[in-house]
Order: sequence, then structure tokens, then C-alpha cells
Amino acid sequence: MSPDDPRSAEQPMPRGRTPRRSRMLRHAAAGAVAVLAASAGVGALAPSADAAATVGISVDAGTSLGTVPSSGVGLNTGVGDDRMGDAKVTSLMKAAGVRQLRYPGGSGADDFHWKTHTMGNGGWIVPNTDFDSFMATAKKVGAQPILTANYGSGTPQEAADWVKYANVDKGYGVKYWEIGNEVYGNGHYSNGKGWETDNHADKSPKEYGKNLVAYSKAMKAVDPKVKIGAVLTTPGFWPDAEKAPGDSADWNNTVLSIAGSSIDFVIVHWYPGGTTTADLLNTPSRIAGVTSSLRSLIAKYTGSHAASVEIAVTETDAEFSPAKTSQAAALFAPDTYMTWFEQGATHVDWWNLHNGSGQAPTTVNGETDYQDGGILSAGTCAGGKCEPPRDTPFPTYWGIRSLTALAQPGDTMVKSSSGNPAVTVHAVRSSNGGLNVMLTNKSPQNAAQVSLSYAGFTPASGAVTTISYAKGDTALTTAKRGTAAAQTLPPYSITTLQLKPASGTAGAVKPSPAPTPTVPTPVVPASGTTGTRAQAEIGAPVGQPTPSSSTSGPLASTGAGSAVTYSAFGGLLVITAGGVLVLRGRRRRALHGK
Repeated sequence: MSPDDPRSAEQPMPRGRTPRRSRMLRHAAAGAVAVLAASAGVGALAPSADAAATVGISVDAGTSLGTVPSSGVGLNTGVGDDRMGDAKVTSLMKAAGVRQLRYPGGSGADDFHWKTHTMGNGGWIVPNTDFDSFMATAKKVGAQPILTANYGSGTPQEAADWVKYANVDKGYGVKYWEIGNEVYGNGHYSNGKGWETDNHADKSPKEYGKNLVAYSKAMKAVDPKVKIGAVLTTPGFWPDAEKAPGDSADWNNTVLSIAGSSIDFVIVHWYPGGTTTADLLNTPSRIAGVTSSLRSLIAKYTGSHAASVEIAVTETDAEFSPAKTSQAAALFAPDTYMTWFEQGATHVDWWNLHNGSGQAPTTVNGETDYQDGGILSAGTCAGGKCEPPRDTPFPTYWGIRSLTALAQPGDTMVKSSSGNPAVTVHAVRSSNGGLNVMLTNKSPQNAAQVSLSYAGFTPASGAVTTISYAKGDTALTTAKRGTAAAQTLPPYSITTLQLKPASGTAGAVKPSPAPTPTVPTPVVPASGTTGTRAQAEIGAPVGQPTPSSSTSGPLASTGAGSAVTYSAFGGLLVITAGGVLVLRGRRRRALHGK
């Protein structure tokens, strides 16, 4: 998504570019107005867990939902972020368990020429962000890189040369390569007005599919081990299911029908947004339907290697909701990561490391929200108010870091359920035989009493170790409290129980795989939200929900029709905010593509 805030009258830009405190330009779109209006009442409305009622939590440690992916917890970085390699920053990323870094950032990737370290449109690039510098950062963090090849203004040969330099000349062993950012945002579905650079005369999904095959062939000729990713629209979000004049099918069906045998993973961006914070916190429940739809497409078009085709969510965050840096966004983060992993996604990359904001801070559920898409402060100022000092972790950072208390790569995710949607649960069987249970109380006002029951695991008696993050905290807190059977969860908090097996028991039994659904769950579009953001350093709008009666046109799903206007100045608008340069990308991806 784009780093821009979802509240501006302009539409968000592609997130993929992460300028130095980069905010992406959002193409002005009337559809964003609903999101903006929603922010006015942001404090209202998270689910309320009745303090008097006890929420039942069930954990089935004998039913596996798969293993935690080795590089699943990812983060977007970009060529506009001159602090990504700083010692403090890399230390914070490492401590948060970040295992993947995406580069060169959102929509900017479709204008970025890696060899010269330049943007074709003159976009914002800062020193110490060239490819080798990025790889040095990834090494410090202990993260795997995922690179976005320039589809918009590049060529298959340019991408193949990058593979050669990275993997043959330098021996970096970069495995994952996306072909373009939010290519469907090239104007094909919006009368030529898009946020994503695409210099091809034909901007149709048919042309992208054909070129995707050419990129894959050229890159694998250099290194057969690389994995090639196809940009898809997020099921249920604009422009999913759209057909422009001359199209015989929508984007996903067209692209995969041509390139299905040439790819190794599919890419979606997840910016579910929400009118209220409660809406945002309920969006992970929709992920199962999205992944089911993607798996159905993969099975239909990728033939015998369908089972090995991965799903990568290379951009996500709370864009298009009232919260960006405050507690609601922090609660949304681990729930989103874990739900995607439980549904089979192998990579989830949060938008963004540093982003910055040109909007004045707002108050969300009693907290200051700096409307910044980064997990670390960029130190920008807007509306006469400034963010905390640079590199101060926002609550979203601590939300992501909470995952380190729950799971490590290779741990087994197991089935769990909650008797009340105001409390969510995720459970993981650790490699040491223990069981970790993450509980999130989504009520901003009320504590939640929970009772827990277990199958396939007998926990030790007595007080348990808990690692928590609550509203107002500036770090994770470790304590002994409650028991494996009963806990009190503070309002708006994340609490992870680290359980040991009872003496004389073997701990959790070996989990058996959960049954695979035979019929995909249909995806129901969310009303009034955007689904993906534009790119990192240079934003763009994408992933808006598909309307019930859809027409092909500029952001048809928002009901804005052809009145939507897009503004881009050389791909980037540079503004001064409190003495700090803030980049707004061409257009974030429908706000989702920060």
C-alpha cells in the first residue's frame, strides 16, 4: 500500500516505494472519501468484550495447520530510506524476528533501474540504498531478500542481468523475484489513469501474461533456482473480476492461463481497511476466503506443480482504516500474519520500515495516531505536530515483535478457536515440546476473562509465563500470571502464554493435518474499503472492493466513476514536512499498496 494515509481526499498511492519517509501519492479518488469520513469517528468502535462474560478458548494441539514459514515475517524497505542500514534500525528489525526484506519498494520498483540505481521518472532515491547496500542490510538482519523486477519501464534482459549480478557474480542467492509491483494499476481498468508505471503500448492482462513468460525464461536461463512471482489482483477487491473493453476474461484468469506453467508463486496485496477500528480488527476473518479463491485459480492453471506454487502477501498494513500507528494497528498485525500463515501463505511483508506522514496526527481510541505507514518513526512533522524522535518504534512494531513470543520458523501451527470474536487466538507447538497461545483482546475499554481448554496437550499446573503488549506500553512485558486454564486479558492487548507440558506427559501429540476444504469459500467483497495499497516509495491505489454491480472505469468499485482524478508529478511529489522530505508515490496502490 501506499504510505499515504487513508484519510486524504486523494486516493492512496502505490505503496511499493518506500521513500525516505516515503509516503506514496495517492491518486485522488473519491472512493477514499468514505475512508476519510470514517476516521472522524475512529475512537468508537472496537468490538466490546463484556468484562462479566468469560470467553471460551479451545486449543487442539493435535491438529496441524502447517509449519511457520522460514522467511514468513517480512517487511518492506525502499530506495528512499537512507536509514534502513543503520545499526539501531537493523538491530530493531532483527529483534522483531523479521526474516524477509522486500526491495526496492512498491510502485517505485516499476521505474527502478538497479544497475544505475536511478528512477526512470526522476523519482526520489537517496545514498546508501543501492542493491549492494540493501543486501548488506538484509545480512545484518538475517533476512531473506525478495526483489521486485522492473516490469513497467524495464525489460526481461535487465531483470536477467540483475539475477546474474546477484546470484552469479555476487553469490547472494536471491531466490524470490516479483515481476512488477501492482501492474493492474497501470490504467487498463481506469481509462488510462493509473498509479503504476507501465510503458508497454498494450497494458492488458494478456500482455502482462505474455511478458511474464519472457521474464521467467530469461531469468531462469541465468539461474534455474530462482522463483518467479506473478502479480494478481486480490480476490474480492478492485479490480478483481473486472473486464476492460477487449478483454475476454479478468486479470487473474487471463494472466494465469498464459503464464501458469512459468511461475512459482503468486502475489497479492492485502489492505482490507475499515470504517472503524473494529472493522479493521475483524478483517483477518476474510483471509480464508481469499486464499481459497487463490488456490482454486492456482489449481486451475498451474498444472502438475500447483501444490508447490506459493502465495506471497508482499504488502499489508492497516491503511484505509482510522489507525496507522496506534494500538488497533498493533493488534491487527500479528493476527494478520498468523492468519495468512495458517491459510498457507509463505511470505507476509508489512508496509513499511520507515514511511513518514504529511497528515496531522489524529486521536484513535484515546491515543495519538501519527498516520504514518512505517513501524519506526521517520521524525516528520505535520499540522504543527511532530512524531517521536526518529527510529522510535510505533505500536505496530511491538505488534509484529509479539510474534517472536509465539513462534519460530519451523514451529507447528495448531488449530484453535474462540467463543467470542472480541478475543482472537493463535496457537503454536514449539520445537521444545511446549505450546504457545497468543490471545488478543480487541476491546479498547474492557478486560476479558478467558477460560482455556486443550486437546492433545496437558499443560503444567501453576502460574504460566506470559509475554504481553498492552495499550500505552513501550516494550513487551514478561510476567508470571494466571494459569493455563484461566487468564485476564487487559483491554486492547496481545498476551502470549508459553506453556510447558505437565510432568510425566509427552507434551503435545504429533499434530495431524487439518482437513482440506474441497470447495473454495467464495470471497465476499468488503463494503467501502480498499484492498491493497500502492507501492512503497511511490504510492498507488489498488485492491478496492469490487462493487456488486461493476463497471470498468476509474475505480469503479468506489462509485467514483470517471470523475476520479490522478495527480503525479514525474512519478513523485516531494513535500517538506517539518524539515524532512516526505515522498508521496505516484499513487499508492489503492491505498493498499503503500
